[in-house]
Amino acid sequence: MRFIRSTAVIAGIAALALGAGTAAGTTRGPTPGITIASAPAGPGNAQFVPGASNVVPPTAPPATDIGTAKLQTAAAPFYTCPGFSGLERQNPLADLYADKFTWAPYAAYKVGNGGGNINWSLNPYKNASWYMWFHSLRWLGQGIIAAGKGDLTALTRVNTIAYDWYRDNPYSWKANVGAWESTMHRTNVLICLRQAVLSGLQVTTLPARYAWIDSALLSHARFLTNYWSGAWNHGTDESIALFGVGVTLNRSDYKNLAVQRLAAGITTSIDAQGSTNEQSAGYAAFNYSLWGRAITVLQNGGVSPGTTISTRRDLLAKWLTLATNSLGKLPQIGDTELQATYPYAGTPMEYAGSLGKSGTAPPWRVGVYSAGYVFGRTGWGTDPARGFTGESAYSIRFGPARAYHGHSDHTSITYTARGRDIIINGGYAAYSAGVWRTWTVSPSAHSVLTTPGSTDVNPVTKLNAYSIKANAESYQFSDVPGVGISRVRRVLVLKDPDLIVTWDTASAKVAQAFQTLWHLPSDQRATVYSRTTATAIAPGDTTRTVIFQVPFRQALPAGATLVKQGQSSPIQGWTYPTSNVRKSAPTVMMARSGKSASILSFVVPVRATGGVTYKTYWSGTTYVVSLKVGGVAAAIGITAGGSLYRIG
Repeated sequence: MRFIRSTAVIAGIAALALGAGTAAGTTRGPTPGITIASAPAGPGNAQFVPGASNVVPPTAPPATDIGTAKLQTAAAPFYTCPGFSGLERQNPLADLYADKFTWAPYAAYKVGNGGGNINWSLNPYKNASWYMWFHSLRWLGQGIIAAGKGDLTALTRVNTIAYDWYRDNPYSWKANVGAWESTMHRTNVLICLRQAVLSGLQVTTLPARYAWIDSALLSHARFLTNYWSGAWNHGTDESIALFGVGVTLNRSDYKNLAVQRLAAGITTSIDAQGSTNEQSAGYAAFNYSLWGRAITVLQNGGVSPGTTISTRRDLLAKWLTLATNSLGKLPQIGDTELQATYPYAGTPMEYAGSLGKSGTAPPWRVGVYSAGYVFGRTGWGTDPARGFTGESAYSIRFGPARAYHGHSDHTSITYTARGRDIIINGGYAAYSAGVWRTWTVSPSAHSVLTTPGSTDVNPVTKLNAYSIKANAESYQFSDVPGVGISRVRRVLVLKDPDLIVTWDTASAKVAQAFQTLWHLPSDQRATVYSRTTATAIAPGDTTRTVIFQVPFRQALPAGATLVKQGQSSPIQGWTYPTSNVRKSAPTVMMARSGKSASILSFVVPVRATGGVTYKTYWSGTTYVVSLKVGGVAAAIGITAGGSLYRIG
C-alpha cells in the first residue's frame, strides 16, 4: 500500500488495535508480563546476499534421535518469547509513539506518520541490515514488554504497527530480501505480541479484535515452510520459529517439519569434530547459543531433543575453547566482530571466557580441525609466573574453499602474547561496506603470503604435515592461490621464548610481486628499522613486536621490508574491530618480485627494552638460525628436505 491512507482506514486500524473495548491511554490491572528467554546477543548484520539463493543444503546424514523418544513431562507445551536481540534498548517507548526506528550506529529515523502508519519501503541509510531489522519488528520490543504488563497505550501502538506490516506486506514477500530474511525474527515478534495481548488483557483466549495475529502467524509459517534456508544459523533459527508457531497454534504439522529440519541441519551445521560450516569464529559462537536454544525449545514444546544436538554442541564448546586467545577473546576469523568468549558455566568455555577465574583448566592445548583450523597456546595460565594473559595463543587457517561467512584467509595467522594482540586479521566489514568489504574478505587483509597481481582463485589449502611438542609446534601448508602459482607456508611456534617463525615459498609461471603481510593492532606504531627488520610498539606499552626476515635461498632486494598504514589505493593498513568501525593499523610487508619467493620471517614479542639477536650457520645440510630473545636462547633449523623445526 502507499504510505498515505484515508482517515477512515487509519481510524479502522486504531479501533482494531484496542483490546476488549478499552480506551487507549489507560492501564489495565498490572500483570507480571510475558516471559522472555535470555541468551547472548546474536549477529547484528544482515546475512543474505541480494541475488543469491541464500540456501545451504544439508550435506551430512541427518540425526535420527530427535523427537523419537518420549519426553517425560507433565507440563503443557509452551514456547517462550525469545526476546528482541537488544534492539529494544535502542528503541524506547517514546520513539515508538513517534514512529521512530533506530538501528545503531545510525540515528533514529521517523518511519511513519506518527499514528502507526509506517512506510515499509524506507531505507534512508541504504543499509541492508538497517532495512532487515526494520522489517523484523524487533524494534517494538519495549512496547510489547509494556503491553504484556497491562499498558494498553503501548499495546495499541505495537499492535497497530505490527498489523500495518501484515497489511502492507501480503504473502509472499520473498521478492523483498529484507522482509524475507527477517521472517523468522518477525514470526517470533508476532508470537511475543500474542503473548502480550493475553497477558496484558488478562485473558486466556485471543480476543476477536486480535485474530489477525493468528492469521499472520499462519502466513509466516507458510513462508517458513516453503522457503527454508537450510543447514546454517539462519535455517536453524527458521526451524525454531516454525516450531514456535506449531506450539502456539497447536499445529503438529509445523512442529514435525521443524523437528525434521533440525535433524537435517545439526549434522551439517556442526561436524563430527565440532567445527561449524560457516567459516567464522563469531558465527560458531552464535551457533553454540542457537543450538542450545533449540534443545530448550524442543523440550518446552514436548519433544525430546535426543543426544545428537548436545553431543555436537559439546564438540563445538571444545572448538570455541581452543579458539579463545590469551586475552579471552575469539580471533577475528571470517565474519567475526571483536568479541569475548562467553563463559558458559559448566563448560570448558567457563574457564576460557573468565580468563581462568572460574571453571577448570581444559586438558587440551592444541587443536587441529579438518574443516581448516589450527588453534594452539603455550598453556592455560596455570603457571603463576605466566597467568592466563601471560600465555601465547595462535590460530592458523587452511582447508576447504571460502564459503558463507568465511574469508580468503588460508594460511593466515593470528597471535596474542604478553597480554596483548600481536598479529591480527583485517576484521569484519558488513556486506554494505562496498570496496572495504571486498578488501576485508581478500587475502590482503590477512597475514599471509599474497600475490597481489593475480586473481584469487579461492583455493583449497592442504595441511601436509604437523608436529606437536612440549615447547614447539610445526605445520606445513600448500595450495594454489592463483593461476600458475604454487604456495607453501611452513609455520613454527615456540614457547620460551614465545615467537612465531614462517617460511613462505612460492613460484609462478609469470613474474609478479610476492608479499608476506603481517597485520598489527591499531594501537601500535610500526617503524622500518632496516632492510630486514621492522618494530612496532604502542605509546607507553611494556611490549614491542620485532618482525624481521632472514635471507634464505634468496637475496633481499631494496624495499624488502615496508610498512603500510591507512592506505586507500590500493587499500592496505586497516582493521575492522566491528563491522561498522574502521581503524588505521600498520601492516608490515615483506616484498619480493620475480617468478619465485623465499621469505623466512620471525614475529617476536618482547618487553619494550628487550633485544633480539641472531646468527645463522650451516650444520651439515641443515640451515640454523640461533636466536637470543630477551636473553633467552633458542635455535631453529631448516632441513635439506624443507622441514622447519626447533632444535633442542
